[in-house]
Amino acid sequence: MTDLSSLPLPLLVTGIAGVAGYNAFSYFQEKYPGQVVGIRQKNNWPLSGPGIEACDAEDREALARLFDRYQFRSVLNCAGNCALKSCELDSRLAWRTNVEGLVSLLSIIAEEPVRLVHCSIDLVFAGCDGGPSDWVGHCEQTPTSPVTVYGKTMVAAERLLADWMPQSCTLRISLPMGVSFNGHAGAIDWIQSRFAKGRPATLYYDEVRTPTYTDCLNRVFEQTLAADFGGLYHAGGPRSLSLYQIAQVINRIGGYDPKLLMGCDRIEAGPMPPRAGDVTMDSNKLATQLGCQPFDPWPLDDAMKPKGHRWHFEKSGEAGSPELLERVLYRNPRLSEMA
Repeated sequence: MTDLSSLPLPLLVTGIAGVAGYNAFSYFQEKYPGQVVGIRQKNNWPLSGPGIEACDAEDREALARLFDRYQFRSVLNCAGNCALKSCELDSRLAWRTNVEGLVSLLSIIAEEPVRLVHCSIDLVFAGCDGGPSDWVGHCEQTPTSPVTVYGKTMVAAERLLADWMPQSCTLRISLPMGVSFNGHAGAIDWIQSRFAKGRPATLYYDEVRTPTYTDCLNRVFEQTLAADFGGLYHAGGPRSLSLYQIAQVINRIGGYDPKLLMGCDRIEAGPMPPRAGDVTMDSNKLATQLGCQPFDPWPLDDAMKPKGHRWHFEKSGEAGSPELLERVLYRNPRLSEMA
């Protein structure tokens, strides 16, 4: 196991407006008070509080001033624009946020003794349309094949890191399941908000991801920051679910009207934005490196895994409610009990 006392501090967390960054920032702030700073885009003024600095990552001069002020010894880079449609419509914005921000960061730390852990994404793959029964997902050696501008910029960022700072660690994550600062930035938030307002939500049968509890992801970030291994690692959960299945879980556990959930194949959704297929990731390399399986399945309870397209219509056991959803989907119940 990694010696967490070796985690280099102070720590900078970028991209705290996103679900992964927001939860990681909260986790590290609580565990290492006074030694963690998070940055958000200047125009995101609602996100404020102790330890939060307004700084556009692509603004090198402003970022350099922060490094001079705090003397960061490690960086968790969660920055990026993951809005698929926005990236397709404004590729320049996507490049500035997803690549130029990293260029600025690397120009400051590439020659310094700073530990960098960078978050990439499973959408660097186009995804398959069903593989053999023993297929466990894309491995780190699988060639990238992004179908979106977002995915292409994330591939560019990965290659930049491999060239400039090979000792850094890149973690390809999937859907981080946890709270967001504004209540609508995450996968759970968006789907739940539709159901809570009595509005339908249409999700895809054939876009498959490997979601993770942010509770688990935070601990992986901590172990990886405290370690010294570099390179590319997949950091997806052990349970693959389609976006439709994820919405089924949210619908049933949240106690919402099952008729509000619609499903379709991604080809029926039109060309904008393009959608990936099955981008399941094999994360055994990371588990071997860390010496353990770092992720519990999402959802934790096997009984909450959908069994068929009408599974969310079934009503058995504990009645669903927003309170139950918060307890078992936003948080990992196993880790909550240990806290």
